[in-house]
Amino acid sequence: MAGLRVGTAALVAAGRRLPRQLMRSAAPWALKTVPHYSKQRLTFSRSLGSVGYDPNEKTFDKILIANRGEIACRVIKTCKKMGIKTVAIHSDVDAGSVHVKMADEAVCVGPAPTSQSYLNMDAIMEAIKKTRAEAVHPGYGFLSENKEFARCLAAEDVTFIGPDTHAIQAMGDKIGSKLLAKEAKVNTIPGFDGVVKDADEAVRIAREIGYPVMIKASAGGGGKGMRIAWNDDETRDGFRFSSQEAASSFGDDRLLIEKFIDNPRHIEIQVLGDKHGNALWLNERECSIQRRNQKVVEEAPSIFLDPETRRVMGEQAVALARAVKYSSAGTVEFLVDSKKNFYFLEMNTRLQDPYKSFGLPSIGRLSQYQEPVHLPGVRVDSGIQPGSDISIYYDPMISKLITYGSDRNEALKRMEHALDNYVIRGVTHNIALLREVIINSRFVKGDISTKFLSDVYPDGFKGHTLTKTERSQLLAIASSLFVASQLRAQRFQEHSRVPVIKPDVSTWELSVRLNDEDHSVTASSSGSVFSVEVDGSKLNVTSTWNLASPLLSVSVDGSPRTVQCLSREAGGNMSIQFLGTVYKLRVLTKFAAELNKFMLEKVAEDTSSILRSPMPGVVVAVSVKPGDVVAEGQEICVIEAMKMQNSMAAGKTGKVKSVRCKAGDTVGEGDLLVELE
Repeated sequence: MAGLRVGTAALVAAGRRLPRQLMRSAAPWALKTVPHYSKQRLTFSRSLGSVGYDPNEKTFDKILIANRGEIACRVIKTCKKMGIKTVAIHSDVDAGSVHVKMADEAVCVGPAPTSQSYLNMDAIMEAIKKTRAEAVHPGYGFLSENKEFARCLAAEDVTFIGPDTHAIQAMGDKIGSKLLAKEAKVNTIPGFDGVVKDADEAVRIAREIGYPVMIKASAGGGGKGMRIAWNDDETRDGFRFSSQEAASSFGDDRLLIEKFIDNPRHIEIQVLGDKHGNALWLNERECSIQRRNQKVVEEAPSIFLDPETRRVMGEQAVALARAVKYSSAGTVEFLVDSKKNFYFLEMNTRLQDPYKSFGLPSIGRLSQYQEPVHLPGVRVDSGIQPGSDISIYYDPMISKLITYGSDRNEALKRMEHALDNYVIRGVTHNIALLREVIINSRFVKGDISTKFLSDVYPDGFKGHTLTKTERSQLLAIASSLFVASQLRAQRFQEHSRVPVIKPDVSTWELSVRLNDEDHSVTASSSGSVFSVEVDGSKLNVTSTWNLASPLLSVSVDGSPRTVQCLSREAGGNMSIQFLGTVYKLRVLTKFAAELNKFMLEKVAEDTSSILRSPMPGVVVAVSVKPGDVVAEGQEICVIEAMKMQNSMAAGKTGKVKSVRCKAGDTVGEGDLLVELE
């Protein structure tokens, strides 16, 4: 396998041929994981392709990027290489963002909510006029598939770097695109082809189609505004949440309903078209590993497809592109069942880069950030830096981490190594999940579907489960770190100081607690090598023991490991990231461990009668008031985070004692929402 930057055809907009290099910046393919502020994604690649930039080719003088984050940074980087000036737009909370600093000019287009900034067409059009930008690159999401925005640009003689308004209107609407797909003889999913008016009609249509059904936003994408319903009640709830999410994310609350194909694969075909009637497909990538219809892992090529199925899917994708006179880069999505029957899902009038994750969003500030770009076969596309703030208003992506190699196994090994060497501090992330996915036996064999995560982790992802050998390695590393820190504490600026442990100590008798289990450990040092006996097993641990470095390369009996010591406390507590997962340990001398038994432990909070917010977000609705009697599982309130709405339910039957929030409130993780008597 090799990394592929797609750039074999030119993007053309408004009759003007866009330089090939600009399109190239928007389409990285490779073994890719996406570290998020709370989660990530992965992709493999099929072949290597590159395209040169012709300096004699006519280009724009100035481009405005109507986006933020990683995609804005990638476009700006390419524009700089081509000598094109750039304009960044930003919300007030994004004023210090990387894409703003990189651009030649920057214009604030409103406050943090996307509806008032990155979706604010009036403010963006004013920014275009103010800066005299000749063209707009929409990136992905936001206004990239908004036909009204494209029309506004055309009216001002500003080039929209993407397909024309006809293609956006045809393919940006799921209802319309499905009808067009049928006319182009593309396989489609059975369902209702009109707009669903209300919840009652949704139930009637769902019954006619037959459960389970998929309810989704007509103008949506990226998993927003999508719900699976298995009965009438879920259909009513799905209609409500999907329409609200769709209105919030896309300014369009129209919904459609179609048959839900259980346990399918999600495979996409990349297509390119130009103004000269040319169209082609560029093989596929598999996006089957998802949560809530949002991609967590991608792989290209799919090891499931045979050449004939791949060819037919590609030809149908091209037929659809030609049917709408498509003249840009885009993605045609298919669902594929176990017998390799495939059905058109939607066409995105852009390249795919949306991401989401497995877990809850995390906000905060990146206190430390270091990309593993020093490793071979690794590429990182990001739009953040140390000190960047992660807010509740936008999608929680940190970067796209890409690895490639001569074959699939090498790409996977490089990804595994890259994830271990990725330093992200200050916010939670999904490195542990991604690492577990790529080493999972089902994934390695290609036995995956869109239900992979729920099948493999039915109770949620809990982190890596240590084998006996791995547990011994972790205990040995933690013990060595403890002793190394004690030895370092005996010296200060090359001078001896009062030792914490007697200088003549050659062997340390330790007690190490991991997962509420205590382990007896004996450690001794000889230079950079520690001999450690863990529960009767002897191991040799070697490292440079640079405790100031965020990364620590360690060899345990010849097995190389890269670990991160996230914290060390005077009381012996430490957090170590090992094999992607963060483990909390306590390392004490035997004597200190005996004394520690007399310390009082903090009593855990009784959470049976309270509801706390599991994530930072905005309260969309509160369904109860003091005095109400609620049943277990009844909806209490709805929290919106990163444009996804989450229903918070009562954990038991009881009477509401107090309500601590109201619609419109911003809440943090752990904030008290409702108390029951």
